[in-house]
Amino acid sequence: MLAQTLAGLLARRGIHYAWVVAAVTFLVALTTAGAVGIPSALILPLGREFGWDTAQISSALAIRLLLFGLMAPFAAALIERYGVRRMVLMAITMIVIGLGGALVMNRVWQLIVAWGIIVGIGTGMTALVLSAIVANRWFAARRGLVLGVLTASSATGQLVFLPLAASIAEHWGWRGALLPSMGALVLGGVLVALFLRDRPADLGLSPYGASEIVPAPSGAPSGAAIGRAFVVLREASVSPIFWILAGTFMICGLSTSGLIQTHFISLCVDYGMAPVAAASVLAMMGFFDIFGTIGSGWLSDRYDPRKLLFWYYGLRGLSLLYLPYSSFSVYGLSLFAMFYGLDWIATVPPTVKLAANAFGRERASIIFGWIFAVHQLGGAAAAYGAGLSRTLASTYLPAFFVAGAACLLAALLALGAGTRTTAVPAIAGE
Repeated sequence: MLAQTLAGLLARRGIHYAWVVAAVTFLVALTTAGAVGIPSALILPLGREFGWDTAQISSALAIRLLLFGLMAPFAAALIERYGVRRMVLMAITMIVIGLGGALVMNRVWQLIVAWGIIVGIGTGMTALVLSAIVANRWFAARRGLVLGVLTASSATGQLVFLPLAASIAEHWGWRGALLPSMGALVLGGVLVALFLRDRPADLGLSPYGASEIVPAPSGAPSGAAIGRAFVVLREASVSPIFWILAGTFMICGLSTSGLIQTHFISLCVDYGMAPVAAASVLAMMGFFDIFGTIGSGWLSDRYDPRKLLFWYYGLRGLSLLYLPYSSFSVYGLSLFAMFYGLDWIATVPPTVKLAANAFGRERASIIFGWIFAVHQLGGAAAAYGAGLSRTLASTYLPAFFVAGAACLLAALLALGAGTRTTAVPAIAGE
């Protein structure tokens, strides 16, 4: 009722309700990104309190990243089956329970259950797939720009929560560092319940930029969401474009969430930086990524997404190879933060566009969910592998060199992702 009233008031002022939905989605993505990123600021405090080594803690964070990705295709299918609002509220509840459960833990397995499994599943249900679904359903125009803004929320989450978490952990302990994120998640849940709706047609509206109301597909899936996700995967897997996008996005995860987001603070501490200062550099990357990802969405509406991905992966690879030689000075790290930050998540809009071009808009969300799952496989491998490298070899550097070289490979592979629509057999019920 409140959403319907607000939609009418905004319409009389020439403002489409799609922008309200985008704003609520941005807040949800921002707060869940904070929940994903905060544990990386707490590796050292956890080790000091419980005596756990980096590899043990990294195992929980790797499971979190893995489930964060593996949930994506099922989240897309569940959203199609049960609706956006219901699934987002369920996800937020799980994340709050997972973060809160860590407040009373004292064993590694409890860390794995709370931050690995519960937070991993919860955040996976509100991953980048949610942004793609909202952009595709609510926007006929400015879709690439909106997707860029929504995916930039992940960087904004770091910008807001990481330095705050590191500062609170240093002065009042790591448990207190979880409270701002949990409070923001509760606020996001309230706004979702009040204002988020599944489709413009629910409010009698057409998508932004369209002239006709688009009802829910008459062949909307009525069967099991999990089965549908696997059917879509089977049909998409016959296309080489799917494997190119999945392979390059795996390298994207390996070089971002699994490596930088998880281990950058600990890496900087190894070179003599204070944790709060290192978190501030990470937040600087988030600041630059806001502009890079929004700009990427704008560019994806206008230029060949394959060429954009070539430049994004190439520049990221060069920045990772440069990092060990930055001397970890303020100037060196600032230079790295700028170049790396500008394309941290900039790969998302062109990847989503290539998936939509190849497989059609209705299936693009689930297919991108599978591509994102592979992204998180790379992230999980890097999260655990870098932690193991730090434990066994006392250095993170081999992991950074491998990630940099992999990004250069991804730049070349991206050029092979054709833009012609691929003839993929229709799924029953579509």
